[in-house]
Amino acid sequence: MVKDYNPLDYFNSKEARNMAEFVQFACVAAKEALAQAQFDREKINLDRVGVLIGSGIGSMLIFEEEHLKYIEKGPSRLSPHFIPKMIINEAAGHVSIQSGARGLNTCVATACSTATNAIGDALRFIQYDDADMIIAGGTESANTALGVGGFCALKALSTKRNNDPHKASRPFDADRDGFIMGEGAGIAILEELEHAKKRGAPILCELVGYGRTGDAYHITAPHPEGIGGAKAMELAILDAGLKPEDVSYINAHGTSTKLNDKIETMAIKKVFGDYAKKVAISSTTSMTGHLLGAAGGIEFAALVLSVMHDIIHPTINYENPDPDCDLDYVPNVARQTKVNVALSNSLGFGGHNATVVIKKFKE
Repeated sequence: MVKDYNPLDYFNSKEARNMAEFVQFACVAAKEALAQAQFDREKINLDRVGVLIGSGIGSMLIFEEEHLKYIEKGPSRLSPHFIPKMIINEAAGHVSIQSGARGLNTCVATACSTATNAIGDALRFIQYDDADMIIAGGTESANTALGVGGFCALKALSTKRNNDPHKASRPFDADRDGFIMGEGAGIAILEELEHAKKRGAPILCELVGYGRTGDAYHITAPHPEGIGGAKAMELAILDAGLKPEDVSYINAHGTSTKLNDKIETMAIKKVFGDYAKKVAISSTTSMTGHLLGAAGGIEFAALVLSVMHDIIHPTINYENPDPDCDLDYVPNVARQTKVNVALSNSLGFGGHNATVVIKKFKE
């Protein structure tokens, strides 16, 4: 595992001790996002600023450490910070305190769909006039003995390339054998259009569509016909008032597992028909590993950058075509092309499916 993050670059020692790493990641990402959005708490009605940040797992490390302490030293040695550091909603709570946001404050926990659900739900809250601005996304830090061990027990992780980990994540490749775990956070600032214009905010793109469904099939495996993922895409495109042919780029969930990549490909074909062969698709996970509940957040950032700069990042480590995955996955090299509308998928354990659609912003 490679990690160059130092909490003391962002927090004092007391803050760092009292915040789990997944919470720290959320706070750092939110601070960066707010700075980019030119957020000035003195000039914004903080009662109308919300926070919606989720995590798939929360802090497994804190649970492991405190359980060991309990076993070795007894219950009297448990930290009073144990529960506040571990629970998933603390990311949203800390970001609210950090930013001063006093509006709606909640979280999502839908496994690997978490961040996309958070961003999509935030869109709905703004459309319902529950907020003018929402800090939304996902965060994750689950690379612990139990976290890695649990996914190994599920046979979800790659084992073929333990000596060459940079080649291990290979979505849609015929030799894929599982994902590798990543950590981090992806946070976006969503804002009602007129509110953003009035305060002169930099507007990067327009979030126009959201769809979410359940497979009602299996607790870990996707539906074998991809019906849940397909329906989420259909709903998001319909919500955006667009046609499948309007989509320039799909940021796939693309985890590098045998089932996910095959069935996501099937779902894309269901929705896009013959056009599926023409739309560009790529997987951020090929380069970052799978960030679980944070995946949709960083993929949303990649989606926005694609629309802003008309460039699609590649699916790296794509070397051996798979007959079951026969679409255009932008293999190995970034592609400069017009990207007016882009779509991102997230598919989680429990059969959770979420899709968002964005487009270029035009005055």
